[in-house]
Amino acid sequence: MLWPCLLALLLSQLNFLCAARPGPGPNFLLIMADDLGIGDLGCYGNRTLRTPHIDRLALEGVKLTQHLAAAPLCTPSRAAFLTGRYPVRSGMASHGRLGVFLFSASSGGLPPNEVTFAKLLKGQGYTTGLVGKWHLGLSCQAASDFCHHPGRHGFDRFLGTPTTNLRDCKPGGGTVFGSAQQVFVVLPMNILGAVLLAMALARWAGLARPPGWVFGVTVAAMAAVGGAYVAFLYHFRPANCFLMADFTITQQPTDYKGLTQRLASEAGDFLRRNRDTPFLLFLSFMHVHTAHFANPEFAGQSLHGAYGDAVEEMDWAVGQVLATLDKLGLANNTLVYFTSDHGAHVEELGPNGERHGGSNGIYRGGKANTWEGGIRVPGLVRWPGVIVPGQEVEEPTSNMDVFPTVARLAGAELPTDRVIDGRDLMPLLLGHVQHSEHEFLFHYCNAYLSAVRWRPHNSSSVWKAFYFTPNFDPPGSNGCFSTHVCMCHGHHVTHHDPPLLFDIARDPRERHPLTPETEPRHGEILRNMDAAARAHVATLEEAPNQLSMSNVAWKPWLQLCCASKPHPLACRCAGDG
Repeated sequence: MLWPCLLALLLSQLNFLCAARPGPGPNFLLIMADDLGIGDLGCYGNRTLRTPHIDRLALEGVKLTQHLAAAPLCTPSRAAFLTGRYPVRSGMASHGRLGVFLFSASSGGLPPNEVTFAKLLKGQGYTTGLVGKWHLGLSCQAASDFCHHPGRHGFDRFLGTPTTNLRDCKPGGGTVFGSAQQVFVVLPMNILGAVLLAMALARWAGLARPPGWVFGVTVAAMAAVGGAYVAFLYHFRPANCFLMADFTITQQPTDYKGLTQRLASEAGDFLRRNRDTPFLLFLSFMHVHTAHFANPEFAGQSLHGAYGDAVEEMDWAVGQVLATLDKLGLANNTLVYFTSDHGAHVEELGPNGERHGGSNGIYRGGKANTWEGGIRVPGLVRWPGVIVPGQEVEEPTSNMDVFPTVARLAGAELPTDRVIDGRDLMPLLLGHVQHSEHEFLFHYCNAYLSAVRWRPHNSSSVWKAFYFTPNFDPPGSNGCFSTHVCMCHGHHVTHHDPPLLFDIARDPRERHPLTPETEPRHGEILRNMDAAARAHVATLEEAPNQLSMSNVAWKPWLQLCCASKPHPLACRCAGDG
């Protein structure tokens, strides 16, 4: 039994050496789910959701068990993934309350001077494509400048959404602008209604006789607020929800009934068009961000309601794309990577309190905070004939590592004019090294350094020190339910001095903070981690804040509108591209 194993190992090393020679490297299929928890997949322990196609990647490749998102929110995490850099370096980490882009007509986004893996691979002769979610901005000063568009960041083909799967985009899905509605619609209407009623009662009781013009102004103000609300419902919401094919709107508002099938079909078409040339395809699912959707074939079929239906539909789509690779004979020359942008959103609840978010397994917290549940994500890597199948790697790795891994395999030089925080995964995946190159990793909550992770090479421990943690609400829960996601500063957090210390290797649930009594080297460990944090912060250079209030605000002059038979009250086109 020993000889087959040794032969497989030898062949994998020879194939890797051949792939590393000058010339076209392997193809790349990079798959990212949205808001998927590490506990949602069968290969990570789930026994009630059916994910056979994603699980197949674990069986045929390597499963990373300590794979980490560089940020616990969509926009900064995706910026880090594409550039191999902590998002604070590119200005893609917020100093305020809002940490992601909500509008396609915002002026912030991934700066044009950032280098993505797509840009690097275009220089190596690769054809590059992005299918699905972008969420890294669109335009800067004019609707047609597209300075943040995927096409400006190295992608030859883009079919997808510039923002994310907003509740407002799905009929009956609710709205992400609920608090704004309360402030700008409900409150003014209540005040104006109360004033109108008080004036009418005073006039009826003979206590006062307000002039008629006052009644007229009040009624006009109510009509204006009501008209603005109608415009919001019928113009603003669908205007922010559309599919683009390259630089053109192809559908507005987005039709969710067959969206996953459309994305899978586009991914398959991309593979077929580029079967004879090296390619990189980034398949970026809308699933499983709320509001949930699924084709009728999958709706009501899972054991976990709308969320489970979405997970199983996404798994089906992964299976379709993998099957296309097989049919085209491309599987053995394609590195496939699967992950999620961050942990599951534990505060997502339905109208009756039912859970609409996913599972982070045994881990504490979730989306928007740096407890393990917010940053520990699935990490699956398959490359038949090169990576020995069925392995598990327990070393700390990051979604930033994809950038240098892809660059090296494609024969591209890493940029030398900026700090690249990711590390090449291949030595670890091939067993050439036993420890991650990340001795320290830094966990950010928006633009604020929240925690430090230390994996000493001479120890089995993985230390994690928190400078602050979110204040879960209600107390004793596992999330920030009053604010829907946890905030990163002010009264929303508790600062720790000395930092809160855990050994993640022994306490992955982060339940038992260490003290000088329970860990004799407590002070020494914290001093080493603090020194590493200060050295890291010293490498940061100020970058324009892409998520400032002025950059995330809706700007009417940046709003794109479908020009094909526009609706009288809204931008609408039902084209299929």
